[in-house]
Amino acid sequence: MIALSLIGIGTGNPQHLTLQAIEALNACDLILIPRKGKKKDDLAEARRQICAQVLRADGPEIREFDLPVRDAANPDYRRGVDDWHDAIADKWAAEISAGLPDGGRVGFLVWGDPSLYDSTIRIADRLKAKADLSLEVTPGITSVQALTASHAITLNEIGAPVLITTGRQLRDKGWPESADTVVVMLDGSCAFQTLGPAGFHIWWSAYAGMPQEISISGALEDVADEIVAARSAAQTENGWIMDVYLLRRQAD
Repeated sequence: MIALSLIGIGTGNPQHLTLQAIEALNACDLILIPRKGKKKDDLAEARRQICAQVLRADGPEIREFDLPVRDAANPDYRRGVDDWHDAIADKWAAEISAGLPDGGRVGFLVWGDPSLYDSTIRIADRLKAKADLSLEVTPGITSVQALTASHAITLNEIGAPVLITTGRQLRDKGWPESADTVVVMLDGSCAFQTLGPAGFHIWWSAYAGMPQEISISGALEDVADEIVAARSAAQTENGWIMDVYLLRRQAD
């Protein structure tokens, strides 16, 4: 029997770990750390540093593996993601079998929270369909929380809703007419540039919660170019970037 523990670790800052997350990590027999190539080695290194800081001397074994790469050339985005998740699930199964041949508890350190724009739970469900496996989830601080904390703002207006979406959705479908506040994640192309900039305020952060955090805010028409330039420079310098932003439509 395999117990799979998905542990939210926040946005890379070890201080984001909850006491529950620390206990969950130390309760594992094996922790798997994915590697995403040299350009994103900082992500694996952040997980290594967290383990070094919080695991007890008699804690779990740590095993690293290379994560399969999504075929970005597949014209069917959803199909490409499904195929990618299938490949990751197969890789997980092989690593778990090698590391815990007699069963036990295996843990994954999940960036942010496993429930918000993260596919770790979906991949775990693929394994559950094939193996005798139980699933436990430990929540973590999300980049949305790190963003609002960085800018010292509230996520919502009084009694008002918030929509959380992706850059792809904002780019392809435009501003959701029913929303006044939109949080945008997974945006690799600065989709806010597709909006008529007048009438919006933006709060943007890259590497939210990490030592190299960059935060810019202001009227979209005033700071859009500054954000694009800062994002490009940071990605070039670090080889990778994670950013998130909140857009709020201003009253006339």
